[in-house]
Amino acid sequence: MSERVAEGPEFTPWPPELAERYRARGYWIGRPLDHLLRERARQQPDAVALIEGERCCRYAELDRRADRLAAALAGRGLRAGDKVVLQLPNGIAFFELFFALLRLGVVPVLALPAHRERELAAFCRMTGARWLFTAERHAGFAHRELAGRLQAAGVIDRVVVAGEGGPHLALADLDAEAAPLPPVDPAGMAVLQLSGGTTAVPKLIPRSHEDYYYSVRASAELCRLSTADVYLAVLPVAHNFPLTSPGVLGTLWAGGTVVLAPDGVPDRAFDLIEAHGVTVTALVPALALAWLQARRRRALGGRLRLLQVGGAKLDPDGARALQAAFAPAVLQQVFGMAEGLINYTRLDDPPERIAACQGRPLSADDEIRIVDEQDRPVPPGATGLLLTRGPYTIRGYYRAAAHNREAFTADGFYRTGDRVRLTPEGDLVVEGRVKEQINRGGEKIAAAEVEAALRAHPQVFDAAVVAQNDPYLGERSCAFVVPREGARLDLGTLRRFMLEQGWAPYKLPDRLVLLETLPTTGVGKIDKNALRALLARGTDRTG
Repeated sequence: MSERVAEGPEFTPWPPELAERYRARGYWIGRPLDHLLRERARQQPDAVALIEGERCCRYAELDRRADRLAAALAGRGLRAGDKVVLQLPNGIAFFELFFALLRLGVVPVLALPAHRERELAAFCRMTGARWLFTAERHAGFAHRELAGRLQAAGVIDRVVVAGEGGPHLALADLDAEAAPLPPVDPAGMAVLQLSGGTTAVPKLIPRSHEDYYYSVRASAELCRLSTADVYLAVLPVAHNFPLTSPGVLGTLWAGGTVVLAPDGVPDRAFDLIEAHGVTVTALVPALALAWLQARRRRALGGRLRLLQVGGAKLDPDGARALQAAFAPAVLQQVFGMAEGLINYTRLDDPPERIAACQGRPLSADDEIRIVDEQDRPVPPGATGLLLTRGPYTIRGYYRAAAHNREAFTADGFYRTGDRVRLTPEGDLVVEGRVKEQINRGGEKIAAAEVEAALRAHPQVFDAAVVAQNDPYLGERSCAFVVPREGARLDLGTLRRFMLEQGWAPYKLPDRLVLLETLPTTGVGKIDKNALRALLARGTDRTG
């Protein structure tokens, strides 16, 4: 059995007085998250809910499959409160499983297709998960073989594969007559999202049915989603942004149709926009800029009305270029976090306001503080640290009592780690992060974990990783490495080493700089400002 981390509660509830307020104001409606599918299947059973390639899945079909799959999983021993790892690419199978698990009260850890052995093993260790739901193969990677290695190592007991199961269970073979299930507590944990923080082991974010459902409904209403909308999902749907902001779940709540794409390659995505009459989609800035280049050489027909960009800061010039290229579609900036708070520019904001800021909070009960390092409010318009609490922002990470004491104030405000300023109009402008984190095309990479991986190489004496600006990805990772005496290192060698150790490909350093020593501050810490200055001067020796 994998070791279970026990540092505190799985789920930190809201104080009773706040919970009562959120219910009284209609934010929390006492329904589990899967209610959104159940209601739509009742109201419009024959409407198309999901499209994947040539396959269409109607609301009633998705609802029935979730019921039958839930019954089959219950028959194999899964019970309310159990944790499982769900690692599937964009596809109908993801949502069949997602809703089945919600109905069982089983909590999925929403892993990404890019995660590998180290991350998956960490999720299992942290939660006690003994089941892994994964793909046979995706983007050239053999996920079924990875799952076999985890099973052989005793990390997991059961593997369910969406595709040919081989030695494992095939998802298609899991089927049973639908049966009554115990009711799910709406105030209980629905999913475990993953933090994009700076620690070597990702923190897990427990989202309740009620808070997640409110975020989905409010986001869909703000974006004016309706049964006429067609949402194109090109980002990995396990991410909070394409899942709930308003994303796939918001579209299903509104009764629209979701087109599930394996990636966001511009020409393929443009074909889908035209073929299916896509009205809404969401991108990270790096992908948005790739679409911008493609748009300049290709006409784009269709009904696109809303282009969301989030996951990283979009610079004003890029925003203006996107507005011009994709008009009459409205550009919407989205700044949020899987821990809760989401900020949107509004659909009727003037174009220049949309280009210049990252929006304002979704809810009237989202509370914002902008403070200095001593938690004192900064003057109006000054840059400070963003703190927040509200009806869909967590009160604590999963089993992380020590970290929670640092990440939350005594009165429950979450320390986001973002440096922001507030405009006179009430919009947030993101100015950076407090701790070391690299935002590579929307994928968050903790510098500390890459540094630890590099130091594990026998020929590496020391290592430090910093972000480097990149016009396409926003940021890339640059590794400064001090080799051991007599060692000969290059970027390819270190990247292959990390791959062999089971690290996700997006976490591999993009650039290597070899140094004889790492600069240090007056107190002996690695001076990353000096490393950034070295990059700016262009005087480094690159391997």
